[in-house]
Amino acid sequence: MSRLENTLMEALGMKVVSAEKENVVMTMPVDHRTRQPAQYLHGGASAALAETAASIGASANIDSTHETIFGIEINANHIKSTASGTVTAKATPLHIGRRTMVWQINITDEKEQLICISMCTLGIVAKQD
Repeated sequence: MSRLENTLMEALGMKVVSAEKENVVMTMPVDHRTRQPAQYLHGGASAALAETAASIGASANIDSTHETIFGIEINANHIKSTASGTVTAKATPLHIGRRTMVWQINITDEKEQLICISMCTLGIVAKQD
């Protein structure tokens, strides 16, 4: 989790609240970095938060000395908009396999209203020597 420096995650202000094998919680501010021109949370920022939470969880389920995680597919259904505050992503695995994982990510606002629901499929790839 300390490797967020100089990444998209740092640029968007993402923070890891907790990271376990079956549950990851992250936050992201809704501010000038994450809003679209109409001043609401950008759907792409929500998708980035969702994939990051899923990837952190997936990484906790592999042997990182020999394997790494790559995104294969992500979808995001934007349920409600928000223009300020902080959003929270909660990621849980639906499938943990030997070569793929599927994670569900719910993003809520400060009132715990559902902002976005996302599904992310990740590939587990052997590291090259």
